[in-house]
Amino acid sequence: MGLEMHPSIYVHPGPWLRRTYVDHYAMTVTEVAEHLGVSRQNMSMLLNGHASLTAMMALRFEKAFGISADTLLRMQAAYDLAQVRLSGKEPDVERVAQAA
Repeated sequence: MGLEMHPSIYVHPGPWLRRTYVDHYAMTVTEVAEHLGVSRQNMSMLLNGHASLTAMMALRFEKAFGISADTLLRMQAAYDLAQVRLSGKEPDVERVAQAA
C-alpha cells in the first residue's frame, strides 16, 4: 500500500507554470502568449488557474521551455481529480461484482 496524499496538496499547473517558468524568464503574459502562438486571454486564464491545461498547450510549453508535456498533463489530471474529491461530489456508483 502506497502513501495516500491529501487532495489539497495538488497544484493547478497554470500558476505553477507562471512561478516556475514565466516569472523565471521575466516574461509577461503577453510575451508568453505571443511566443506560444495563443491569445493573451487564454494564457492569462491558464496562468491564473481559471482554465485547464490542454494537451496542445502542454506541447507548446514543452517546446518553449523544455518541461515534459506528459508531466504537465499528469499535474492537470491529478489536480482535476483532487478538486472532485474535495468537492464531495463523487459519483454514487457501486463496484461491479466479479463473475464467478
